[in-house]
Amino acid sequence: MSLSDETLRKILVQIQQTAIQSQRAHGLTKQQASAKERERRILQLTIEEISAIKEDVNLYKGVGKMFMMVPRKDMETQLKAQEKELSDDISSLNKKVFHNKLVLGIEAQAKCFQSKYLEKQFNEAQAQLRDIFHHQPKQ
Repeated sequence: MSLSDETLRKILVQIQQTAIQSQRAHGLTKQQASAKERERRILQLTIEEISAIKEDVNLYKGVGKMFMMVPRKDMETQLKAQEKELSDDISSLNKKVFHNKLVLGIEAQAKCFQSKYLEKQFNEAQAQLRDIFHHQPKQ
């Protein structure tokens, strides 16, 4: 069963579009993961700084344009919860990056197979033309 040239072109265009979309999604996911990683690192540094401060020092949290005094335990709990949430987000984004890499690899293989198939089809067409011209009666 042989596919027509138009069908093969449509398949190739579809594969190329999917590859481009996957590459964009992959880049976006990597950017999101690095932004979350940066936020997590800032939170870790904040937690370290708060841990180094004496117990009797007041801690304040920014709320809009003002600051509110927050008990130390509450501040530490909130920061650790935010850090855990960011870590979970980062791990899910890293899984997404891994999945995107797999998809891109599969699409690259599909393009390769498509290319090999088209090359084989071209070679067969050339061979048929050669046969036709070689077996044509001479005048």
